[in-house]
This record gives sequence, C-alpha cells and structure tokens, in this order.
Amino acid sequence: MEATLHKQDLILSAALQLFADRGFDGTTVPVIAEAAKVGAGTIYRYFENKEALVNVLFEQGTLSLTEATVGQLYQNGEDVRTQFRRLFYGMVHFAKQDINHLHFIVTHAQGWYLTAANKQLFEQLQHGLYAFCDYGIEQQMIRPLPSPVLIAIVFGAFKELYNAVRLGGVILSAELIEQVEECCWNAIEQKK
Repeated sequence: MEATLHKQDLILSAALQLFADRGFDGTTVPVIAEAAKVGAGTIYRYFENKEALVNVLFEQGTLSLTEATVGQLYQNGEDVRTQFRRLFYGMVHFAKQDINHLHFIVTHAQGWYLTAANKQLFEQLQHGLYAFCDYGIEQQMIRPLPSPVLIAIVFGAFKELYNAVRLGGVILSAELIEQVEECCWNAIEQKK
C-alpha cells in the first residue's frame, strides 16, 4: 500500500510541475509518466485520464488555498487590518508549501476541463475573498471599489511576485514579504 501511495504522490508532484510550467494542453500523460519515473499505464491505474488528474490537483490546491486564506478570517474579533495580514500570510504559507500550486491554480481556474464541482470550489474561494473586501468597505477600512478589483490589486501583485520567485528572478526574505504585505494593504486601504 505504501508503494501505491508513493507512486501516486510521484505522479501528482510531476504533473503539478508540468501543468504549472507547460499548461494543460502542453502536458501529455507520457511526459508526466517520464517525469514521475513510472509507466504511462501506471498513471491510468490512479487516474482515468489527464482531465481527472488535473482535477485532483486543482481540488487539492483550491481547498488548501481556501483554508490558508478565507479559512483564517474573522477570528476573535480582529480588525480588518489584522485580518488582511492574516489573509496575506496565509497566501505566503500556501505558496511556500509548493510554489507551483499557486501558479497552477491561477493558470487553470478557467479551464474547460475542470469539473463543475471544482469550478464551484474556486467560486467559493473568490466569494470568500469578496466578502472580506465588502466587510472592509463597510468598516471604512478598505477603499470602496468593486471587490473583484480589490482582489485583482492584491492577488495580482502577490501572484506576479511569486511567479518571479518561481522563475528565479526574486529571492524572498521575511523583510521583503513584510514590505510587500504593507504595499498591498496600502493599495486598498481607505485613507482617512
């Protein structure tokens, strides 16, 4: 049983890297098999097809990202600024666990191959983030802009930062992360 789980983990890890680097259409089952060092037939023992494999990865990543971000909000009556910091560092924690998963989710979120359930999971994540923005606007702590715009400002900056890290163009330090978090907050903060 342990060997079975190990092979499945190898396949998932190789597929995640390849989907992040090459996209869905640029990644084939034989290429995944080669990267995972298993036979192509072995992949089909675990996953019906490439679409099933990408959906498993998308579900795992979206659930994990949701827990790291939206799942950490609204704790102990914290103010909006503290919650934003918690949300931001949740994204950092998620990206540190596997930097490819963040890029994978972003680049595959609108894929035709995603199941309705996975599309709904992603929408739930988005709606949780929108609800946080709406709450911050109500508290007059976040600029009164449409929530999708606010998320685009913060998440877009975060995504591009971690894509630069993933490609080797930026080396992160705790100081740099702290400064980026502050810049993202300043970009959406309602100035008094």
